[in-house]
Amino acid sequence: MQIVKLFVLIRTTYICGNMFHNVFMTDKATKLKLLGKNIRKYRKLKGYSQNKLGELVDMSREHIAKVETAKRTPSLDLIFLIAEKLEINDCDLFKFT
Repeated sequence: MQIVKLFVLIRTTYICGNMFHNVFMTDKATKLKLLGKNIRKYRKLKGYSQNKLGELVDMSREHIAKVETAKRTPSLDLIFLIAEKLEINDCDLFKFT
């Protein structure tokens, strides 16, 4: 029984920096929506339009809009580039609250 509990804990927790974050949802679509919302949040905090962010990461405004609304799955390279251009830690985009 202990092994099963440990497996569940490993599957629902990841480490970002020195913090543990629990991920209770298992639905990929939900995670993509939350990732998109975080990208939008940090983009707006930086004062960037979708056009501006698109220019910085060499993508169209439409592509950025689709990533933010979970209609497109971003590559890890794009996620890392977005975080870099928004001047945030990569893991900040994965802090789902």
